Amino acid sequence: MVAERVNHVKILDCEAMQAIGVHLQEHPGKSQCPHTPGMWLTVEALELRSVDLQSPRNNKEHHTQEMGLKRLIVRRGQPFGLQLHFNRPFHFGTDYLTFVAETGPASMELLGTRATFPLTQARKGNVWSAFDFTVDTNSLLVSLFTPANAVIGPYTLKIEISQGQGHSVVHPLGTFILLFNPWNAEDDVYLPSEILLQEYIMMDYGFVYKGHERFITVWPWNYGQFEEDIIDICFEILNKSLYFLENPSRDYSQQNDPVYFCRVVSAMINSNDDSGVLQGNWGEDYSQGVSPLEWNGSVAILQQWSARGRQPVKYGQCWVFAAVMCTVMRCLGVPTRVVSNFRSAHNMDGNLTIDTYYDQNAEILSTRKRDKIWNFHVWNECWMIRKDLPPGYNGWHVLDPTPQQTSSGLFCCGPASVKAIREGEVHLPYDTPFAYAKVNADEVIWLFGDGQAQEILVHNTSSIGKEISTKMVGSDQRQNITSSYKYPEGSPEERSVFMKASRKMLDPRRASSPFLDLLGSRGSEAQPAQLQLHLARTPEWGQDLMLRLRARRVPDRVHPQGPIRLVVHFSAQALLHQGDTREPLWRQIVHLNLDFGKEIQWPLLLPYNNYRNKLTDEKLIRVSGIAKVENTGRSMLVLKDISLEPPHLSIEVSKRAEVGKALRVHITLTNTLMVALSNCTMVLEGSGLIDGQIPKNFGTLAPGHTIQIQVDLYPNKTGPHQLQVLISSNEIKEIKGYKDIFVAASRAS
Repeated sequence: MVAERVNHVKILDCEAMQAIGVHLQEHPGKSQCPHTPGMWLTVEALELRSVDLQSPRNNKEHHTQEMGLKRLIVRRGQPFGLQLHFNRPFHFGTDYLTFVAETGPASMELLGTRATFPLTQARKGNVWSAFDFTVDTNSLLVSLFTPANAVIGPYTLKIEISQGQGHSVVHPLGTFILLFNPWNAEDDVYLPSEILLQEYIMMDYGFVYKGHERFITVWPWNYGQFEEDIIDICFEILNKSLYFLENPSRDYSQQNDPVYFCRVVSAMINSNDDSGVLQGNWGEDYSQGVSPLEWNGSVAILQQWSARGRQPVKYGQCWVFAAVMCTVMRCLGVPTRVVSNFRSAHNMDGNLTIDTYYDQNAEILSTRKRDKIWNFHVWNECWMIRKDLPPGYNGWHVLDPTPQQTSSGLFCCGPASVKAIREGEVHLPYDTPFAYAKVNADEVIWLFGDGQAQEILVHNTSSIGKEISTKMVGSDQRQNITSSYKYPEGSPEERSVFMKASRKMLDPRRASSPFLDLLGSRGSEAQPAQLQLHLARTPEWGQDLMLRLRARRVPDRVHPQGPIRLVVHFSAQALLHQGDTREPLWRQIVHLNLDFGKEIQWPLLLPYNNYRNKLTDEKLIRVSGIAKVENTGRSMLVLKDISLEPPHLSIEVSKRAEVGKALRVHITLTNTLMVALSNCTMVLEGSGLIDGQIPKNFGTLAPGHTIQIQVDLYPNKTGPHQLQVLISSNEIKEIKGYKDIFVAASRAS
């Protein structure tokens, strides 16, 4: 009855008409009321009394309930409901409602940052719409739809109320936040798997893989994308980008495009050319900030950046940059994962070779070249549809927020299609040549002497891009994804792709280059001996290191028979994360006589005192040997990288975890080293388990001693969570552990 047109109301009595907003007034010459002669009919103006954005229901339906239920956070391309309360029932056809949604500065419909749309009975296509309404006495339930390509960001919502051609009144309805929607098939970040969405959007913790290809260490990380203020900080980051500062309106208008959005975030995570989140530091002095090894998660970093006037947080390295970017991307709705590449090439000159130089004493020479092989490098992969590329390149894309080189004038990298990298299609945007070289460059090791490179010791086509890893979906296990980046090493497909990429990357105007000359050469000749370095026992920090050189004579063209004499110069150097080394910490010379049919095993001892104060935080040592074959001038190289394991800690939980109830955690650490751990500090973190961080100091832990710490936590969210524990000391910066904890809803007492 209340939804009928006003000209049908005349059949009602006066009391019923007044109940639906129709009033009687004296007005000679106008239409008479059938019940009260001399009075005419008029409809009371529709006035908004209140609005209910229905945040709890909408947020649950839009997979944003983990961000809270107090304010409206929705995903584009999916309807959401709201309830409007008026002074009288709404009459469709005589009451006219127009909604206005705005985001960004100086919003304009032409830029896609302002939308004006009337209330209609049905939605029409992928456009802003208000539809599917229901009248319930003085309330109006209505569905609003945002297009799947709408600009993301914080919006204000208003309503304009009018009756026919008469006066209109505008009322604010409130604010909402619009995010990318990977659940929607029309969105460019659509990921058609609920299992993958739970991992790459909803999972707020994970792992970063560090170390060395043969000694991969698990580094738990608290992404914390659903912590209460993180979503606001993410939009603060976007509003501090150089693109925004240069042209705010244009920048906002492009925030509907995940490619553009990803490049902005990639640039803003580092601070090389803007007020980005993190300042990089690859030295060894972190006294002005926090060592990259001492971060447990992204939340503290993002909160510090925001609280201190958007000043870059000190300090980050690649895994910190990538983990923080993962937090921002997942928070705003782009499926993202963290990827580690072991022996990662940093190829600045685009020739697809990384040159390393040794001297006669087996010492790695530092050069002025920026080309390096990092022990590991960490970046992101984001899932998206690439409408700017030929068909077939949708899916995972490399994004690297670590500042290495500029792209279109800014320190950012990507998105580069992983499939394009695998196929050598390095001409496709963005930054695909740089990403391709990280996993596919060739390594050339030279013997350097008398001011020049004398001979090639090794030309290795398969030593770059090893054990490319990410967290396995739904598991704490590591997944090897190397095959998604390249064909099997040494296969015809791999070499064919390499040559295709080389031709595209090398300047065709250059008649020759060392790289082309190398490819055209006949390669290194067979060596008269095989040399290998092995560990005689498990290496432990604080103990002497025992190695064994295994040498065996093999026939070659120059020495087809008879014994040979070798002089082997050994050197050990601390290996830094970015591939640099320190001065040698140990040297030794060995003389060997090798004959056919015999194998020599020569013991080598690297005393603890030699490396005690010489290592970096990574605790990596490279032992190198240059063997000279007497009377030939030929040389051979033998290498061994050693990773020293820190002590392990254990974490135990005493009982079932429930929201709001004390959960006792037992943490145990035994100092298995031969030296004391001094100035020990512990930091606990974990979204859903701890509000912020819990720091503790426990002084010095003597060799062989054990410390047991009990901490009570009060979980505040149900579901799976992860507790991260980091213990640091002057001697070792990274003793890390984690515990997966499932939190149940509180049981009624």
